[in-house]
Amino acid sequence: MIPTRTYGALLVSQEGGVVTAVLNRPERRNAIGPQMVNELLYVIADVADDADARTLVITGAGKAFCAGGDFAQMTSGADADALPIKGDYADLLLAMTRSPKPIIARVNGHAMGGGLGVVAASTFAVASLDAELGTPEINVGLFPMMIMAVLARLVPRRRLVEMMLYGERVKADEAARLGLVNRAVPAAELDGAVKAVTDTIGSKSPITVKLGLEAFAAQDDLPLADALPLLRERLGLCLATDDAREGLSAFLEKRPPRWTGK
Repeated sequence: MIPTRTYGALLVSQEGGVVTAVLNRPERRNAIGPQMVNELLYVIADVADDADARTLVITGAGKAFCAGGDFAQMTSGADADALPIKGDYADLLLAMTRSPKPIIARVNGHAMGGGLGVVAASTFAVASLDAELGTPEINVGLFPMMIMAVLARLVPRRRLVEMMLYGERVKADEAARLGLVNRAVPAAELDGAVKAVTDTIGSKSPITVKLGLEAFAAQDDLPLADALPLLRERLGLCLATDDAREGLSAFLEKRPPRWTGK
């Protein structure tokens, strides 16, 4: 089990291998500020260190996923009783993209600005058809600087520039077509769609998932000539695991594998 911590901006729970972090500022439409960012960094680190935790689901309390940056808290700083500082928003996006455990964004409502960055940095994203996702920063004289880095990995270049310069919001079904989310489903089907993801990941070898995500992050920005030797080395690490041997044996013996996570 992950450690029990006192959170001010999140509700964190664990059921089996699924940890859920709820952005819990519904009165502010779950706007993300330094405290929420810092607490998410703790949850991500705790999930990474817990052998029983297989996936992390991030969602929002109330009708919104995350309305964007909490400008009031950005200027005043985190609450006095917050956890010791682990990092800022840039650190959060980096930690999410490098997480050895899959992170699923359960997009229950609008995800704007910094909230869209959390969606884009997640391993998977499933959105309610009621949700809208967008980059409205330019309308208040700002620009989506940091989230640009994760959005550019998902959205075609010209479409992304258009979104950012127009301050555009897109419906969840278009977000799925753009690759911002994996799928968009009716609100009543959202929990089932998220569960399908966590159940699928939960059926795989934990060590293989970890090694695969670490390798994916390591090669992400490398030229092909550098990526292939690195991945050859990581394949060797994967082949050396007990789960790889078990998986190959199970395939040959035509039976389900019995993963040990080693």
